[in-house]
Amino acid sequence: MMGHTHALTGAIVWLGVAPALAAFPLLTETSRFIETGVMVNALDPAELVAGTIICAGAAMLPDLDHPSATIAQTFGPVTWALSKAVSWLAGGHRNITHSLAFAVAAGFGTHYLANTYPLGRDIMVILLIGLSLRAVGIAIPGKKFASAMLNIGMTGGLFIVFRSDNVGYAWLGLAVAIGCLTHVAGDCCTERGCPVLWPIRRKWLLPWKIGIKTGRAFEQKFLGPALSVVVLGLLYLRLAPL
Repeated sequence: MMGHTHALTGAIVWLGVAPALAAFPLLTETSRFIETGVMVNALDPAELVAGTIICAGAAMLPDLDHPSATIAQTFGPVTWALSKAVSWLAGGHRNITHSLAFAVAAGFGTHYLANTYPLGRDIMVILLIGLSLRAVGIAIPGKKFASAMLNIGMTGGLFIVFRSDNVGYAWLGLAVAIGCLTHVAGDCCTERGCPVLWPIRRKWLLPWKIGIKTGRAFEQKFLGPALSVVVLGLLYLRLAPL
């Protein structure tokens, strides 16, 4: 699947599961009073939006094994070099990074980083915001350097906004794992499939008969716009009562 499809599906899955996170106090860092005066753990509006953007960005992480992908140009030479390193370590495109093992490891690794090294957490958040913006098309056509600068500026602005709203990131590792799993599930719907149970190299295609062809008219003209509408609709439903 194309980058924007992965990012949009990541955002949709996050918006679908986010309300359930209120049942897990360790995954929320804010508490709000509801009308009855009862204290409940919940994601506030800023955290919900931040999680949506970050999960969309995390849904791009598996494709960092593809240096030729547009997503590798998010922050210019920085993400290109990172992509080259990931590709070498992963053994090429659609190998280790497109597996259940990678999603779980990325989730736990991010959770540990977020809770142990605040600077590392901030770097991860910035990277994921940037990946999300690039995936949904924040760029200047034909201008790689200008696109990278635009992305850096918008990413920095969003990071500052989230910090000023005191966004907590106890859920960061979960958002990364969900994003990666969403990516893998999406690619399993394409004709090439993914090695979900790596190190077993057998490629999985789920469901078997869909076989979406990456970048074709169906994905660009129907699936992408439809997913965009779903994201906007879910954002409205989640934020309207808050």
